Amino acid sequence: MKVILTKDVESLGDSGDIVVVADGFARNYLFPQNKAIEATSGALKDLQSRIERIRAKAEKKHQEDLGKASKVTGLKVLTLEAHAGESGKLFGAITTKELVKILNEKTGLEIERKNISLDHPINRVGSYSLHVRFSSKVTATLPVEVSGGQMEGYGSYEEEASYDESYSEESYQQPESQQPVAEEAEEEEEA
Repeated sequence: MKVILTKDVESLGDSGDIVVVADGFARNYLFPQNKAIEATSGALKDLQSRIERIRAKAEKKHQEDLGKASKVTGLKVLTLEAHAGESGKLFGAITTKELVKILNEKTGLEIERKNISLDHPINRVGSYSLHVRFSSKVTATLPVEVSGGQMEGYGSYEEEASYDESYSEESYQQPESQQPVAEEAEEEEEA
């Protein structure tokens, strides 16, 4: 089926393009989301008159996206501090939800979570690349530096181990109602 795209579709083309797609894809995806219209003879004539408006609107959006991308790349490096162990592993990963919140605060833009991607999950101290996609043609890449520190109130592993070793079984007495049942079974076998 021939359709005319009314919006940019990442895998097909830009708005105003005439493409051939499967009937089901057009009926079930493109038409309900107003991303395309059927390429009838009337629509093709109308397209010629609308194509200039569509292209002008697309160019305006492209320029806006370039401005947003320059704001994001203007940050140079996004530096984050997270709680980490001695080996550099974070206590919980830094998610795209947290990154969106930080980016929105620092840039003043409304960036959606679905437009952010990472090369690798942020679960260790180190350097990462953050990609923000504004459109199919405009993507901003921002380096992310994650530094770690110990959480307050938590000691190192050695301190925790020494605490566990100072605890002895002799200092703990189990209540009589919770004494092991195995001793009773041994007494019955002897009798």
